[in-house]
Amino acid sequence: MRYIDLRSDTVTMPTEEMRIAMANAPVGDDVYGDDPTVSELEKTAAQMVGKEAALFVPSGTFGNQLALLTHTRRGDEVILEHNAHIVIHEVGAAAVIAGVQLRTIHGKNGAMDPILVEKSIRPDDIHMPKTGLICVEEANGCGAVVPVENLKAIKEIANRHNIPVHMDGARVFNAAAALKVDVKEITENCDTVMFCLSKGLCAPVGSILAGPKEFIDIARKNRKLMGGGLRQAGIIAAAGIIALEKMTVRLNEDHKNADYMAEKLSEVNGINIDFSRRDINMVFFTINDGLIEDKALVDSFLDAGIKINGIEDGEYRFVTNNDVTKEDIDFAVNKLRELLK
Repeated sequence: MRYIDLRSDTVTMPTEEMRIAMANAPVGDDVYGDDPTVSELEKTAAQMVGKEAALFVPSGTFGNQLALLTHTRRGDEVILEHNAHIVIHEVGAAAVIAGVQLRTIHGKNGAMDPILVEKSIRPDDIHMPKTGLICVEEANGCGAVVPVENLKAIKEIANRHNIPVHMDGARVFNAAAALKVDVKEITENCDTVMFCLSKGLCAPVGSILAGPKEFIDIARKNRKLMGGGLRQAGIIAAAGIIALEKMTVRLNEDHKNADYMAEKLSEVNGINIDFSRRDINMVFFTINDGLIEDKALVDSFLDAGIKINGIEDGEYRFVTNNDVTKEDIDFAVNKLRELLK
């Protein structure tokens, strides 16, 4: 049975071209540095985001935590937005792996006020931790894109204080599509960037950490320390190359489908769309109290062949991706309309 999967853009299936490339990929041992397909992926990735070097890692969380470990020393403090993925959805790994503490700033749709960022930088005081890193996120997991001007202002502050900036760019290519800019116009405002190959780009697994060559050399050793040493990884890197070269250029299709879904959902009585966060491929909405129980909605959708996540922080999130068509959206919206009658 085929399911319509609106839970995330991580659920995309690899394309047929990816499957063929994976089956035929030349491979080596990446820990020894001699897997040619991984090397090609890393070179391509670094060039696309305007960085000196890149490193293939198993996941986005792995890439972010590897960046924190490589940038900081134990006991440092990291400044980031209070709803950042690193804070909310990475299992407290910053405390376990890098041994750092997180200083969060309340932002608006993922964007931090540069004035508050600068005020949060610790002075050189024997009683206080050292501010070792500033993290930004683009696009934000709440569905909004952070303006490039905001990222630039934060990077200028970081430069003045000699503090590196790491970008959680899991969906940075979505952000570039939404902003109608080359991705390098975004990533030039950070020292290092992590981006996912398996969120919306259809690769089955993997993310990239990119930055200065010296940093990546240290991160490569830290990747081994964290258990992320890869062997014949060219098999999965082959899909990553196609993800970057071909799937990044079609993300506007997902955005347009999300626009269409938001419009259709808004026509359903009892549905309230948050249009302030409708920048990429996500639609956030609430359902008026008393219309349907959360479990009943999730279960009824599943019975109809539609996978959705339950309510989180009082709202629902539907996500478009390469495997979701307009016809799928119509079917899901009509099913929701039927359930809410």
